[in-house]
Amino acid sequence: MRGEGDRPPRVSVIMRCKNSDWVIHHALAALRGQRFRDWELIVIDSGSTDRTLEIVRAHGARLVEIPPEDYFPGRVLNLGARLARGELLVFQNSDGVPLGPDALGRLVAAFDDPAVEAALGRQVPRPGAPGWVRREYAASFPEAAEAAPWITLSMPFAAVRRSAWEAHPFYTDAWASEDTEWGLRARRRGAKIAYVKDALVMHSHDYTLRQGWGRRFVEGEADAFLRARPTPAWRVMARALRGAAADARAACGRDGALGELPKDLARRAVDAVAWARGHRLGWRRRRRGDADARLGQRTAIATHPSRR
Repeated sequence: MRGEGDRPPRVSVIMRCKNSDWVIHHALAALRGQRFRDWELIVIDSGSTDRTLEIVRAHGARLVEIPPEDYFPGRVLNLGARLARGELLVFQNSDGVPLGPDALGRLVAAFDDPAVEAALGRQVPRPGAPGWVRREYAASFPEAAEAAPWITLSMPFAAVRRSAWEAHPFYTDAWASEDTEWGLRARRRGAKIAYVKDALVMHSHDYTLRQGWGRRFVEGEADAFLRARPTPAWRVMARALRGAAADARAACGRDGALGELPKDLARRAVDAVAWARGHRLGWRRRRRGDADARLGQRTAIATHPSRR
């Protein structure tokens, strides 16, 4: 980890946090334990009321504090990128713990290919994660050469060339999916995004139904800005039914847990309704040219696990 007076580091690690004292020490300790050392750390906190700030200061990070109401993911990532000195911007969530001493080095090594504009690591769920979380992560981040098609970029552990970010900052039209939008636009212009399956980070959420509502609401709103036309309600319902059928098959399978099935089915229903309502809001905003994303922000923050 380089000091402020040294030559600019190759990598700037940008971390967002709020009320993360239950995990941020592990995330920072794992980062400091990486063999790749040519990096600086910028932490942007949006109003922690627990021990998060104390822990961050103890790790010697450059700390930037913003009010909770100023937290919009795309804006905060752009702020971190503007403050960064490195040629590579690495984004690590405060609840993402790199696994092994070479996770960061492997992620950075993807940029030895000059065609690579961004890279993402493979996320694995936390010990004890419920079945639906394990299934979701196994499908999205497989031990294979490519991530799932719907994963374009994922910020718990990812990197972007500074030059690529300068050409294409993170969008701020909606509160969520800033990484998905960046990856989609990069794909459309033929940019190369590397999936580094050996750059492992432990990261997952077992959302309550209320927390899941907030997450899916803002994702539905964001998808209105990412799609050419609205998604009809029947497709949302069909997707929920397919997911419910998969949950039922998994619960009845050899390694399944029938006791989890009622919650899984309730989660599918909540996800579908929340996504549809958020999507309707997003398209209403888009048609009106409404730039005010605060309703999605309020919904997300009110239901987020970091809320105290």
